[in-house]
Amino acid sequence: MSLQMSRRNSCRVGICGNRASSSEWHARRRGSSCSYFSSGAQSDDFSVSLSQPIFTITLRFLLAIDLWLSKRLGVCACEESPWGSIRPLVRLVELSGHVIPWLVGTLYTLFRGETVVEQEIMLNLALALLLDLLLVRVVKTLVRRRRPAQSRSDILSTFFVERYSFPSGHATRAAMCARFLLAQMVDTASMRVLVLAWAALVSLSRLLLARHYVTDVGFGLVMGYCQYSLVERLWVTWDCLQDLLLLRLRERLNRI
Repeated sequence: MSLQMSRRNSCRVGICGNRASSSEWHARRRGSSCSYFSSGAQSDDFSVSLSQPIFTITLRFLLAIDLWLSKRLGVCACEESPWGSIRPLVRLVELSGHVIPWLVGTLYTLFRGETVVEQEIMLNLALALLLDLLLVRVVKTLVRRRRPAQSRSDILSTFFVERYSFPSGHATRAAMCARFLLAQMVDTASMRVLVLAWAALVSLSRLLLARHYVTDVGFGLVMGYCQYSLVERLWVTWDCLQDLLLLRLRERLNRI
Protein backbone atom coordinates (compact mmCIF):
# COMPACT_ATOMS: atom_id res chain seq x y z
CA MET A 1 0.00 0.00 0.00
CA SER A 2 2.78 2.39 0.90
CA LEU A 3 4.54 1.49 -2.33
CA GLN A 4 1.47 2.47 -4.38
CA MET A 5 1.15 5.77 -2.52
CA SER A 6 4.79 6.60 -3.15
CA ARG A 7 4.35 5.86 -6.86
CA ARG A 8 1.33 8.15 -7.05
CA ASN A 9 3.21 10.93 -5.29
CA SER A 10 6.17 10.53 -7.61
CA CYS A 11 3.86 10.70 -10.65
CA ARG A 12 2.21 13.85 -9.30
CA VAL A 13 5.57 15.43 -8.69
CA GLY A 14 6.66 14.52 -12.23
CA ILE A 15 3.49 15.99 -13.75
CA CYS A 16 3.84 19.18 -11.69
CA GLY A 17 7.47 19.41 -12.70
CA ASN A 18 6.57 19.06 -16.36
CA ARG A 19 3.87 21.72 -16.01
CA ALA A 20 6.31 24.06 -14.27
CA SER A 21 8.95 23.51 -16.93
CA SER A 22 6.39 24.08 -19.70
CA SER A 23 5.20 27.30 -18.06
CA GLU A 24 8.78 28.48 -17.74
CA TRP A 25 9.36 27.67 -21.43
CA HIS A 26 6.29 29.68 -22.46
CA ALA A 27 7.39 32.56 -20.26
CA ARG A 28 10.82 32.52 -21.82
CA ARG A 29 9.27 32.39 -25.27
CA ARG A 30 7.08 35.41 -24.52
CA GLY A 31 10.04 37.26 -23.09
CA SER A 32 12.23 36.49 -26.10
CA SER A 33 9.76 38.20 -28.45
CA CYS A 34 10.53 41.47 -26.71
CA SER A 35 14.12 40.90 -25.64
CA TYR A 36 14.87 44.61 -25.38
CA PHE A 37 13.32 44.73 -21.91
CA SER A 38 14.95 41.54 -20.66
CA SER A 39 17.71 41.70 -18.11
CA GLY A 40 20.20 40.20 -20.54
CA ALA A 41 19.48 42.61 -23.37
CA GLN A 42 22.53 44.66 -22.57
CA SER A 43 25.75 43.03 -21.40
CA ASP A 44 27.78 46.19 -20.94
CA ASP A 45 29.59 46.42 -17.62
CA PHE A 46 29.08 49.75 -15.84
CA SER A 47 30.88 48.84 -12.63
CA VAL A 48 32.78 51.78 -11.18
CA SER A 49 35.88 51.74 -8.99
CA LEU A 50 37.18 54.72 -7.06
CA SER A 51 40.68 53.99 -8.35
CA GLN A 52 39.60 54.81 -11.91
CA PRO A 53 40.11 58.29 -13.40
CA ILE A 54 37.33 60.82 -12.94
CA PHE A 55 36.74 60.93 -16.70
CA THR A 56 36.13 57.16 -16.81
CA ILE A 57 33.77 57.32 -13.84
CA THR A 58 31.80 60.17 -15.42
CA LEU A 59 31.61 58.41 -18.77
CA ARG A 60 30.35 55.17 -17.23
CA PHE A 61 27.78 57.09 -15.21
CA LEU A 62 26.48 58.89 -18.30
CA LEU A 63 26.34 55.63 -20.28
CA ALA A 64 24.35 54.00 -17.48
CA ILE A 65 21.85 56.90 -17.55
CA ASP A 66 21.69 56.64 -21.34
CA LEU A 67 20.92 52.92 -21.17
CA TRP A 68 18.29 53.34 -18.45
CA LEU A 69 16.53 56.22 -20.21
CA SER A 70 16.59 54.41 -23.55
CA LYS A 71 14.95 51.36 -22.00
CA ARG A 72 12.25 53.51 -20.40
CA LEU A 73 11.49 55.20 -23.73
CA GLY A 74 11.34 51.96 -25.75
CA VAL A 75 7.63 51.49 -25.13
CA CYS A 76 6.93 50.33 -28.72
CA ALA A 77 9.80 47.86 -29.04
CA CYS A 78 7.40 44.98 -29.76
CA GLU A 79 3.71 44.12 -29.73
CA GLU A 80 3.82 43.13 -26.04
CA SER A 81 5.25 46.52 -25.00
CA PRO A 82 3.13 49.02 -23.03
CA TRP A 83 2.42 51.04 -26.18
CA GLY A 84 2.59 48.14 -28.59
CA SER A 85 -0.85 48.96 -30.03
CA ILE A 86 0.47 52.12 -31.73
CA ARG A 87 3.58 50.39 -33.07
CA PRO A 88 2.35 50.36 -36.73
CA LEU A 89 1.77 54.11 -36.58
CA VAL A 90 5.22 54.73 -35.11
CA ARG A 91 6.79 52.56 -37.80
CA LEU A 92 5.00 54.63 -40.44
CA VAL A 93 6.59 57.76 -38.97
CA GLU A 94 9.93 55.96 -38.99
CA LEU A 95 9.50 55.11 -42.67
CA SER A 96 8.92 58.79 -43.51
CA GLY A 97 12.49 59.50 -42.41
CA HIS A 98 14.11 56.71 -44.42
CA VAL A 99 16.57 57.69 -47.12
CA ILE A 100 14.91 55.73 -49.95
CA PRO A 101 11.62 57.72 -50.04
CA TRP A 102 13.57 60.96 -49.79
CA LEU A 103 15.94 60.09 -52.62
CA VAL A 104 13.17 58.82 -54.89
CA GLY A 105 11.01 61.89 -54.28
CA THR A 106 13.94 64.27 -54.73
CA LEU A 107 15.09 62.71 -58.01
CA TYR A 108 11.53 62.62 -59.35
CA THR A 109 11.05 66.31 -58.55
CA LEU A 110 14.45 67.09 -60.06
CA PHE A 111 13.61 65.55 -63.42
CA ARG A 112 10.05 66.86 -63.41
CA GLY A 113 10.98 70.37 -62.33
CA GLU A 114 9.60 73.18 -64.44
CA THR A 115 11.97 75.98 -63.40
CA VAL A 116 15.73 76.18 -63.07
CA VAL A 117 15.46 77.32 -59.45
CA GLU A 118 13.39 74.29 -58.50
CA GLN A 119 15.80 71.93 -60.22
CA GLU A 120 18.76 73.58 -58.52
CA ILE A 121 17.18 73.16 -55.07
CA MET A 122 16.34 69.51 -55.73
CA LEU A 123 19.85 68.85 -57.04
CA ASN A 124 21.43 70.18 -53.87
CA LEU A 125 18.95 68.26 -51.72
CA ALA A 126 19.94 65.04 -53.49
CA LEU A 127 23.61 65.83 -52.94
CA ALA A 128 22.87 66.62 -49.28
CA LEU A 129 21.18 63.24 -48.82
CA LEU A 130 24.18 61.46 -50.34
CA LEU A 131 26.53 63.48 -48.13
CA ASP A 132 24.46 62.50 -45.09
CA LEU A 133 24.71 58.82 -45.99
CA LEU A 134 28.48 59.07 -46.40
CA LEU A 135 29.16 60.94 -43.15
CA VAL A 136 26.88 58.73 -41.06
CA ARG A 137 28.47 55.59 -42.46
CA VAL A 138 31.96 56.91 -41.67
CA VAL A 139 31.07 57.78 -38.06
CA LYS A 140 29.30 54.45 -37.51
CA THR A 141 32.29 52.55 -38.85
CA LEU A 142 34.64 54.44 -36.55
CA VAL A 143 32.53 54.18 -33.37
CA ARG A 144 30.99 50.73 -33.94
CA ARG A 145 28.45 50.95 -31.16
CA ARG A 146 26.10 47.99 -30.96
CA ARG A 147 22.39 48.52 -31.47
CA PRO A 148 19.77 47.69 -28.85
CA ALA A 149 18.06 44.31 -29.25
CA GLN A 150 15.63 44.36 -32.19
CA SER A 151 12.10 43.02 -32.34
CA ARG A 152 11.97 39.65 -34.08
CA SER A 153 8.62 40.46 -35.71
CA ASP A 154 10.19 43.10 -37.98
CA ILE A 155 10.74 41.44 -41.34
CA LEU A 156 11.91 44.56 -43.18
CA SER A 157 14.35 45.50 -40.42
CA THR A 158 16.48 42.50 -41.35
CA PHE A 159 17.29 44.12 -44.69
CA PHE A 160 17.18 47.87 -43.96
CA VAL A 161 18.49 48.25 -40.39
CA GLU A 162 22.23 48.82 -40.21
CA ARG A 163 24.48 46.98 -37.83
CA TYR A 164 25.82 49.91 -35.83
CA SER A 165 23.89 52.43 -33.78
CA PHE A 166 25.86 55.66 -33.31
CA PRO A 167 24.71 58.07 -34.66
CA SER A 168 21.07 57.73 -35.73
CA GLY A 169 20.85 58.19 -39.50
CA HIS A 170 17.14 59.04 -39.25
CA ALA A 171 17.93 61.82 -36.76
CA THR A 172 20.71 63.32 -38.89
CA ARG A 173 18.50 63.17 -41.98
CA ALA A 174 15.52 64.68 -40.16
CA ALA A 175 17.55 67.58 -38.79
CA MET A 176 19.35 68.24 -42.08
CA CYS A 177 16.20 68.03 -44.22
CA ALA A 178 14.22 70.15 -41.78
CA ARG A 179 16.80 72.90 -41.85
CA PHE A 180 17.06 72.59 -45.64
CA LEU A 181 13.30 72.93 -46.09
CA LEU A 182 13.05 75.82 -43.66
CA ALA A 183 15.81 77.72 -45.46
CA GLN A 184 14.93 76.99 -49.09
CA MET A 185 11.27 76.02 -49.50
CA VAL A 186 9.06 76.79 -46.49
CA ASP A 187 7.87 80.36 -46.05
CA THR A 188 4.79 80.14 -43.80
CA ALA A 189 4.60 79.75 -40.04
CA SER A 190 2.22 76.78 -40.16
CA MET A 191 4.51 74.84 -42.50
CA ARG A 192 7.50 75.60 -40.31
CA VAL A 193 5.69 74.08 -37.33
CA LEU A 194 4.81 70.98 -39.37
CA VAL A 195 8.41 70.52 -40.53
CA LEU A 196 9.79 70.84 -37.01
CA ALA A 197 7.13 68.50 -35.64
CA TRP A 198 7.97 65.93 -38.31
CA ALA A 199 11.68 66.04 -37.47
CA ALA A 200 10.92 65.64 -33.76
CA LEU A 201 8.54 62.71 -34.35
CA VAL A 202 10.98 60.89 -36.62
CA SER A 203 13.72 61.21 -34.00
CA LEU A 204 11.35 60.13 -31.22
CA SER A 205 10.23 57.09 -33.22
CA ARG A 206 13.77 55.71 -33.10
CA LEU A 207 13.60 55.72 -29.31
CA LEU A 208 10.05 54.39 -29.04
CA LEU A 209 10.91 51.46 -31.31
CA ALA A 210 14.16 50.83 -29.39
CA ARG A 211 16.24 51.28 -32.54
CA HIS A 212 18.75 53.63 -30.92
CA TYR A 213 19.96 55.00 -27.62
CA VAL A 214 19.24 58.54 -26.50
CA THR A 215 22.80 59.66 -27.20
CA ASP A 216 22.57 58.28 -30.75
CA VAL A 217 19.55 60.43 -31.52
CA GLY A 218 20.90 63.50 -29.72
CA PHE A 219 24.21 63.42 -31.53
CA GLY A 220 22.42 62.70 -34.80
CA LEU A 221 20.29 65.83 -34.47
CA VAL A 222 23.35 67.99 -33.81
CA MET A 223 25.25 66.36 -36.66
CA GLY A 224 22.38 66.83 -39.11
CA TYR A 225 21.96 70.47 -38.10
CA CYS A 226 25.64 71.12 -38.78
CA GLN A 227 25.56 69.22 -42.06
CA TYR A 228 23.35 71.86 -43.65
CA SER A 229 26.02 74.48 -43.01
CA LEU A 230 28.37 72.33 -45.07
CA VAL A 231 25.72 71.99 -47.77
CA GLU A 232 25.39 75.78 -47.96
CA ARG A 233 29.12 76.20 -48.42
CA LEU A 234 29.23 73.51 -51.11
CA TRP A 235 26.07 74.74 -52.84
CA VAL A 236 26.06 73.79 -56.53
CA THR A 237 24.42 76.35 -58.80
CA TRP A 238 22.85 75.38 -62.09
CA ASP A 239 25.25 77.59 -64.06
CA CYS A 240 28.23 76.02 -62.33
CA LEU A 241 26.91 72.56 -63.16
CA GLN A 242 26.42 73.48 -66.81
CA ASP A 243 29.92 74.94 -67.01
CA LEU A 244 31.33 71.76 -65.50
CA LEU A 245 29.45 69.58 -67.97
CA LEU A 246 30.57 71.75 -70.90
CA LEU A 247 34.16 71.56 -69.69
CA ARG A 248 34.03 67.77 -69.55
CA LEU A 249 32.45 67.68 -72.99
CA ARG A 250 35.20 69.88 -74.44
CA GLU A 251 37.88 67.66 -72.90
CA ARG A 252 36.38 64.58 -74.52
CA LEU A 253 36.07 66.31 -77.86
CA ASN A 254 39.70 67.39 -77.70
CA ARG A 255 40.78 63.83 -76.97
CA ILE A 256 38.77 62.57 -79.92
